[in-house]
Amino acid sequence: MSAHLKLVEQTTSSRLQFMELPLIQEVLRSGASKELYLDFLGQAYHHVKCTAPLLALAAARCGAEERRYQAALFEYLKEEHGHDDWILEDIEALGGGAEAVRRSSPRLPCKVMVGHAYYLIDRVSPYALLGMIHVLEGMSVALAGRAVQAIRNAIRGTGEAGFKYLTTHSDLDIEHARFFEDLICGIDERHVPTVIESACDFYVLYGAMFRDLDARRASIAGAA
Repeated sequence: MSAHLKLVEQTTSSRLQFMELPLIQEVLRSGASKELYLDFLGQAYHHVKCTAPLLALAAARCGAEERRYQAALFEYLKEEHGHDDWILEDIEALGGGAEAVRRSSPRLPCKVMVGHAYYLIDRVSPYALLGMIHVLEGMSVALAGRAVQAIRNAIRGTGEAGFKYLTTHSDLDIEHARFFEDLICGIDERHVPTVIESACDFYVLYGAMFRDLDARRASIAGAA
């Protein structure tokens, strides 16, 4: 069994639990309000802006025998540049406060997810980053296209504006998924358990961000 198939098989339970989150299922069925979508974009901005620094940290933690992996990280780093700006553009297009988001701090679930990524890369292994990539990009490929159409139908009147991050990122992630599969199949087998454990962590942590979005929406509705 290839390393990629092993990763997919051994994270199936974690992936299904993420996919079954009530907010994920609701958005896929009936979309989301503009307020909820803007809240999602605001939190996404804070973890996406950390992608490049995390890639750079992982590259810096590679040893002399890991030049192939390090080169792949540098290639990926060039691809990821500016994706956080796409999110701010989408927020602005939908009438949200892009500058306020840029100056804000992420909420706790986002802080924990990003902080865990820094910990794993710095203290455990640079290969742990592959677990985070597998979850965030894998879920983008699986969900973004369906979610965008559902959200557009729910909001109405926005046209193409406000969806550059999700639509462009989803298209890119299909290419990244192929790149990722080739990459993980080429790493030393001893690193694969680290990637699998990391991916399971990030399904939980990314899921916590969606639970937080749902809880915040319910809190605002209850106070209205």
